[in-house]
Amino acid sequence: MDNHASPPSSDQPRLRSPRHVAIVMDGNGRWALRRRLPRTAGHRAGIKSVRAVVEESIRQGIGVLTLFAFSSENWRRPKTEVNLLLELFMRVLRTEVNRLNENGVRLRIIGERTAFPEKLQRRIAEAEAATRTNEAMLLQVAANYGGRWDIVQAARRLATDVCAGKVAPEEVDERLFSTRLSFPDLPDPDLFIRTGGEQRISNFVLWQSAYSELYFSDLMWPDFGAEAYREAVADFARRQRRFGLTGDQADTGAEDGAD
Repeated sequence: MDNHASPPSSDQPRLRSPRHVAIVMDGNGRWALRRRLPRTAGHRAGIKSVRAVVEESIRQGIGVLTLFAFSSENWRRPKTEVNLLLELFMRVLRTEVNRLNENGVRLRIIGERTAFPEKLQRRIAEAEAATRTNEAMLLQVAANYGGRWDIVQAARRLATDVCAGKVAPEEVDERLFSTRLSFPDLPDPDLFIRTGGEQRISNFVLWQSAYSELYFSDLMWPDFGAEAYREAVADFARRQRRFGLTGDQADTGAEDGAD
């Protein structure tokens, strides 16, 4: 359901914005079918929402935005749709780089990119290189990504280091494990948004979203623009994040040490 609470009154304290927002951009296909269009038309229409959310993130001072573009399970979709998604990905990487540079956005692709055609892999590398010095915001796009895959590849890396004698088994803890995940240099997502009316996380940033605030919207992704995104961020700001502490401890700011 949509979370349409009224904004906090002016006498309430201003709460911090999320540093990192992760979004499952769901509903493209259903948006198109409701308009008697091919599902692929919904994926094209969703690009406008990506632009709106990126630009609003910059205005809000959000440092990291991670978008779930193509999951490791999406390969099971009809071949025609998969091919179009890959072609659209190629096109967007080519056409949006200038816009990213104009807005100071650095691009990073996370996921098992070796499964993509070589031409797409080169395009990804070129887009990342072209934006690598931008500092206004980091846009992470999860492509051929799955949360379980991320955990398994991290475990494999650690196991390799243990077998090589670089790490002792007793040294393996949550902190060390997290350094082998896809983005160990970033804060975990504070806010996890899913559009399209479904209320599940669908194998996205499983480890990193352990303490994320969840926000579900009935809006299909092509209809999720800047205003809807602002509502989600405002809803986050009204929440109390306790990280296992009591409400009183969180009120005093003690959660900063657990964040």
